[in-house]
Amino acid sequence: MAGDEERKRGRWTGPGTGSDQGGDPARRMRWFVWMAVILGGLFLLRPLFGTTGNEIEYSDFLDRIRQGRVDEVRIADTFVEGTLTRADGTREVFTAIRPPNLDAQALTDLLDENSIPYDGVQPSGFATFIYALLPTLLLIGVLYFFFMRRAGGAAAAALNLGKNKVRIYDRKEMKTTFGDVAGLDEAVEELREIVDFLMNPKKYQRLGGRIPKGVLLLGPPGCGKTLLARAVAGEANVPFFFMSGSEFVEMFVGLGAARVRELFNQAKEKAPALVFLDELDTIGKGRMGGMGGGFGSHDEREQTLNQLLVEMDGFDSQKGVINMAATNRPDVLDPALVRPGRFDRQVVVDRPDLRGREAILKVHARGVALDPTVELSLIASRTPGFTGADLANVVNEAALLAARREKDSVTSTELEEAIDRVVAGLERKSRVMSEKEREIVAVHEMGHAMVALGVPTADPVHRVSIIPRGAAALGMTMQRPLEDRYLLQEQELEDRLAILLGGRTAEEITFGKISTGAQNDLERATEIARAMVAEYGMSEKLGPLSFGRDGFRGREGGILFPGERPEMSDATARVVDEEVARLVNAAHDRAREILTECREQMEQLSGLLMVTEVIEGDDLRAYVSGERPIPDPDAVREERREEARREAEREASPTEELSRPGPGVIPAPNQ
Repeated sequence: MAGDEERKRGRWTGPGTGSDQGGDPARRMRWFVWMAVILGGLFLLRPLFGTTGNEIEYSDFLDRIRQGRVDEVRIADTFVEGTLTRADGTREVFTAIRPPNLDAQALTDLLDENSIPYDGVQPSGFATFIYALLPTLLLIGVLYFFFMRRAGGAAAAALNLGKNKVRIYDRKEMKTTFGDVAGLDEAVEELREIVDFLMNPKKYQRLGGRIPKGVLLLGPPGCGKTLLARAVAGEANVPFFFMSGSEFVEMFVGLGAARVRELFNQAKEKAPALVFLDELDTIGKGRMGGMGGGFGSHDEREQTLNQLLVEMDGFDSQKGVINMAATNRPDVLDPALVRPGRFDRQVVVDRPDLRGREAILKVHARGVALDPTVELSLIASRTPGFTGADLANVVNEAALLAARREKDSVTSTELEEAIDRVVAGLERKSRVMSEKEREIVAVHEMGHAMVALGVPTADPVHRVSIIPRGAAALGMTMQRPLEDRYLLQEQELEDRLAILLGGRTAEEITFGKISTGAQNDLERATEIARAMVAEYGMSEKLGPLSFGRDGFRGREGGILFPGERPEMSDATARVVDEEVARLVNAAHDRAREILTECREQMEQLSGLLMVTEVIEGDDLRAYVSGERPIPDPDAVREERREEARREAEREASPTEELSRPGPGVIPAPNQ
């Protein structure tokens, strides 16, 4: 076949891959050949449209007539052509361009006086038309080739029903293995069976076992679902068919179904192979709604889904074709798609735990020059809830920061700052706040920190900062969990409420008034309190009842269809609001009690924070416990000014040394 050599060399981009045929070099070459042929034809046909012979001035042409050296003349609208016989008997043809608006009567009279025969020349109308029109056609063709075809390339690709957009990676291209996957030990163990079957199918067939037709990877974005699929293909050394769900749905009805058929036909031809459909929820959403089969659906997507269901029923996994798919929204998938026989196995790819994050950091740090003092376990403990993509971003940001600072290795300082960038955004040093605003922010953040140190179940305070970050954060109090938590008790949630209200309470105690800086704290506190009452059953008035999120169970946005009703009545909703207010007010009173007892320390530490802008957690705990005295802010400010002055002198000293004359050099006199 024509594509066999391409398949052997690597990635196959022939029919079925959706390659851009408009960018084919051979096709472009054919365009240029045709253009060259047309231009060559114009050059060869030039005698039909224009003048021939040696061109002379019109005055010289008249002189030759008067001298009797011209044998005959042919007169046209724009030129005249004459013929003369030389002494050696050869004939010479010469041409002269007629001046505009020249009267032909004078020329004919001159020819009659010298007895020179003449006649007229009438060019071909068709030839003149073609000669005038052809350059315009060529210009339109060039514009179409360079502009119009590229603008309409997407529509042309959509009309090409025989071409699929699937990307096929050959065995030689799949370099990803399970060694590149970290923090997903359970998922890897589940998928090793798939790899074993693709490599040795007879091991399972002799016992009558049937390998799963499909494997569905479920998990949040960035957790490594696509990486796992590539690793399975790389471990099994089989072709990898990759296609996103959005690439099936186009503007023409029936095109998605045709692409599904083409995809599975190609996979069967190259078995054993692995077919991977990313973002399955794009075409796999449920087909039935509260208003009937057509509510919230799309004809093209439904046809594509129906074709996918038929194809998954029609192929036999014993032939070595395994179908894998990934989605981060399993709740919206159609039940017919996830039933046994289609996607028999569902593998959860969740956010990594503490050990998993450390392993992922080691994988991404392989090609990074880390300082020997860096402890990846500490970095992993600072990143609860981070996905593999987030951790990769942290390592990359740290490497860029170290390179910007012209360091030889990446230290813990860059990694810590990279975490802050990912969590809260970039530092906004250009955002200049007044002293009054900085004082409010310092008191607010120190209120959070002091309450966090005063409640029993809070995570340790890692750092307090008043450096603006991101779009709206004017300061930040960071806490570092000691371990991953999957359950929270009522006491822990109440402590979190008190910490969230600590900033607003500190402003009330210090200034006697509040600001808008607590908006996000109040929003998060209200959300936690409402979840405690309506979802977790932590209210004595309502008892152990769960009403779903905001009183609606399993419905995005709380949309009600005819015949449905909310989970709670108006009376219950009123009780829920009262209980939420009670929990938030209790947390507010508790934060006020803690901060009133340590008000003096809070004010001293707030003043110190205004000078240093950042206080580390270990230093803060030492100040609060009395192990170290709280430095005087004025003394710290003066010490920093002195240090900055010495640093400026050190930077200027090499320039001064270079500017001094060396020994034996007489300085030039001042001009």
